[in-house]
Amino acid sequence: MTRELRIGVVGATGAVGREILKILEQREFPATTVKALASSRSAGQELPFKGGHLVVEELDENSFNDLDLALFSAGGSTSEKFAPIAARSGCVVVDNSSAWRMDPEVPLVVPEVNPDDLSRHRGIIANPNCSTIQMVVVLKPLHDAGKIKRVVVSTYQAVSGTGQKAIKELESQVRQMFNMQEPEPEVYPHRIAFNCLPHIDVFLDNDYTKEEMKMVLETQKIMGDETIRLTATTVRVPVFYGHSESVNVETEKKITSAEARVILSQAPGVQVLDNPREKIYPMPIHAAGEDLTFVGRIREDESIPNGLNLWIVADNLRKGAALNAVQIAEVLLDRDLIRVDDAL
Repeated sequence: MTRELRIGVVGATGAVGREILKILEQREFPATTVKALASSRSAGQELPFKGGHLVVEELDENSFNDLDLALFSAGGSTSEKFAPIAARSGCVVVDNSSAWRMDPEVPLVVPEVNPDDLSRHRGIIANPNCSTIQMVVVLKPLHDAGKIKRVVVSTYQAVSGTGQKAIKELESQVRQMFNMQEPEPEVYPHRIAFNCLPHIDVFLDNDYTKEEMKMVLETQKIMGDETIRLTATTVRVPVFYGHSESVNVETEKKITSAEARVILSQAPGVQVLDNPREKIYPMPIHAAGEDLTFVGRIREDESIPNGLNLWIVADNLRKGAALNAVQIAEVLLDRDLIRVDDAL
């Protein structure tokens, strides 16, 4: 008896979709069939995979009839329409958009933090926001050790979080400015080259952005503790790959900086880079292309009794999106939570 696992990547031609295919290959995910799905505009394109190519197929309502698992990275409207169709056909969905994250019936999962939530899925699992993922893998072991009361986070997020058009915009704006030309922004409301924009996603009635409130609400849901108070300021910076975060944590039980280093050095998916005297600390250039979340600048907050300051960096396309989705798929498979047909 062999077990056949048929998976589809929805939004396969986008930045995250391409990264998902790369990670499936790198991690030797045991799929017998991999289907690349995208809009009609992308149908017919060829994407590299395992020494050959996948021909992109147009996404439609029948795309999931012969699939067991679908990894979605095609935007909220696509997920809202097609994820329920896939689930009704018996195909389990791991969705990278924000469409299902706060649905109480949909697990929001980071495998290092709350893998047990996968057991209650009803066909759709949500992949959290990139900036939330890298933060919670660091917060969870500290929460277990000292119970987090409050978090203040400021993010410094790479343009790849917006997609391939933003990557190209930063590239072109840098060239234009070196040629003494003033760029005309298209993707962002202001020039991103040599600039910082304290504005990610739309502004809400409370004057926070949607990205900032995602971090608040998603963290509470993933950590399973709505008593954690969190405030965020999210900033887009002229970096291609890798999100950075300055995180201040207040705990009920005091955790010294030395204790935090030990706790985090043993945390799954985390690597401590913390020797400031030798100028060792995480930077986006360390994180690009890497699976781990890096943490450094670990120090006690001298303004409060039980506080820590942390600097967290991760590759937003990998751990912040594609890798986390594939890790969810691996847990689903390991725990027999995917429908898999047996074939002679």
